[in-house]
Amino acid sequence: MVTTEIEEPKTLPTHLQTVDEFEAWLREVGDDNNYEFVSGQIIPKPGMKQDEIAIAKFLLRRFTKTSAYERGDELLPETDSYVDSKRKRIPDLTYFSMKQQEAIRQGERVRTLFAIEILSESEVHEEVVDKIEDYFDGGAQLVWYIMPKKKKIEVYTTPDAMQAYKGTDVISAAPVLSDFSFTVADLFA
Repeated sequence: MVTTEIEEPKTLPTHLQTVDEFEAWLREVGDDNNYEFVSGQIIPKPGMKQDEIAIAKFLLRRFTKTSAYERGDELLPETDSYVDSKRKRIPDLTYFSMKQQEAIRQGERVRTLFAIEILSESEVHEEVVDKIEDYFDGGAQLVWYIMPKKKKIEVYTTPDAMQAYKGTDVISAAPVLSDFSFTVADLFA
């Protein structure tokens, strides 16, 4: 008879108040899971699901056709984006300019200018709305919220200013990336 031990769920600390304390705890325990940190709360961030990979792949390949990519800017999956000393988020995809990448190499904490969130089965709309507010609190200029089941993209230019795109609508990442655009239906084809 073979027995398998079931790993107990990890108990996450509740006493941490800042991103510095949180990241020190992560280094101490050697935990390589993804977590967001929001005002003392550690939020497990599951990795991208396979059905989300096709969306990310489309966006990443489309980004390689932009002048920003030619300059050395990057659109990166699941990369830390710091909001302030008490909040760190991990967008599904985030844009970093070459200047921001240099700041990261110098040890600075960088905030996203453009974040993309893909609604997954494990998330609820309200959680993503909180993330959108955090991104703008950190200085984002644009957030896309992609809803695969509805084949729709909500584009936020402020936490309260949203426009929905679907079907043959052309979506653009302007003003952040003026030449990053496509037809929404192409994303879900």
